[in-house]
Amino acid sequence: MSTEFKLNVTVNPDVKESDFNSSLEISPHGGKVNVVRRLIGGFLPRGKQLSGDILSSIERRGTNERSRSNRVMSDNNEIIVDPNDKREHELKVVSGPLISGAAYCLSSCSMILLNKIVLSSYAFNAGISLMFFQNLISTIIVIVLGLFRVVSLEKLNWKLIKVWIPVNVIFVAMLVSGMYSLKHINIAMVTILKNVTNIMTAVGELYIFRKRQSQKVWTAMFLMIISAVTGGITDLSFEAAGYTWQLVNCGLTASYSLTLRRVMDTAKAVTKSGSLNEVSMVLLNNLLSLPFGALLIIIFDEWTYVVNADVIKIPMFWVVATASGLLGLAISFTSMWFLNQTGPTTYSLVGSLNKIPISIAGILLFNVPVSVPNLFSILFGLFAGVFFAKAKMS
Repeated sequence: MSTEFKLNVTVNPDVKESDFNSSLEISPHGGKVNVVRRLIGGFLPRGKQLSGDILSSIERRGTNERSRSNRVMSDNNEIIVDPNDKREHELKVVSGPLISGAAYCLSSCSMILLNKIVLSSYAFNAGISLMFFQNLISTIIVIVLGLFRVVSLEKLNWKLIKVWIPVNVIFVAMLVSGMYSLKHINIAMVTILKNVTNIMTAVGELYIFRKRQSQKVWTAMFLMIISAVTGGITDLSFEAAGYTWQLVNCGLTASYSLTLRRVMDTAKAVTKSGSLNEVSMVLLNNLLSLPFGALLIIIFDEWTYVVNADVIKIPMFWVVATASGLLGLAISFTSMWFLNQTGPTTYSLVGSLNKIPISIAGILLFNVPVSVPNLFSILFGLFAGVFFAKAKMS
C-alpha cells in the first residue's frame, strides 16, 4: 500500500485521529465481547440468592467452559467466584491493547522499511507498478476472506463506485507520490515532513468544516513547520525532487482525509444495507485503484521498464515486494484491531510515537549521513509530532 498508510487503507500507516472519527470509525480499510454476559457470568456478588431458572440462564451466558467449571455451587445456590477467573479477565483487559498496539507498530515500521528497500536498495524505478502489485495482493486477500465469510463485505454497485471514485483518485495519487518521495528522501526526513500533513488538514478543517483548533494545536503546528524547514536545510542528502514529491504527498494525504469524511455519509446512503464497514472501504480503495494504476503504468511507460528490468529476475526482490503488499493490508487490520481495543486519541498518540523507532531504524539500516544540526531537527520534529497529538487530545 502506501509508505506509511494504513490503507489507508491503505490503508494508511500515518492516518491521524481525524481520519478515523467517522468510520470506527475507520477500522478500514470485530465484534466486541458481550460485557454484560461476562459481568453476570463471572462477577456476581457472594451470597446472591438465585432461583434454578436464573442459575441456568447464567450458566448459558458463561463466556467459556473454563469459567463454568470455576463456579462452585453451595447448598443454598450461592455462587463463589474463583479469583483466578478475575485475574484472567484483568490480564486480558491489559494485554489486549498492548498486543494490538505492538502489532500495529510492527507492521507500520516494517512496511516503510520494506518499501525503502524495494525502491532504493534494489534500485526499482517503477513506483506505480509497485503500488499496483501491492494493491492487487490486498484486493485478492480481502475478496478471498469475504468468500470464506471471515470478514463481512458490502455488495458493490455502480452508485457506490461513482460516489467513491473521487476518493480513490486522490488515494492513488497519494500512494504514488509517497512511493517517489521515499525513493529520494531518507526515512527520518520523510517522517518529519509528514507533519506538514497535520497542518494542511487542520487548515482544511477550518475552512471546510469550520472546525477551530486550540492554541496548543496551532503552537504544535508552528513547531512542526520549524522542524521541517530546519530539517531540509541541514539534510546532507537533500534532493529537491524528493522534497517536492513529499510536499505533494502531504497535500494529497490531507485532501484524502477531508474528502473521505465528506463522501462517507453519501457512500453509506447508496449501499443496500445503509452502512459501509471498514473492510469494504479497504476493498473499494484497492480494487478501484487497479484500473487507474494500470492506466498510469501505460501512460508513463513503466511496463517497458518492468519487463526489461534485471531486478525482477531476482527471487528475493519478489519476496520483499510481496511482503510489503501483505504488510500494507496488515496495517489496515491492525489499525482496526488497535482502535477497537483503545480509541482514536490513543491511536493518534501511538502513531506519533511510532515515528521515533522508524526514524532511528531508517538512519541505522541505510547508513544515512547525519550531522548534529540535522539530528537535532529530526528529534525536534518528533517531539513536535508528539506534542501535536497530545494537544489534539486535550
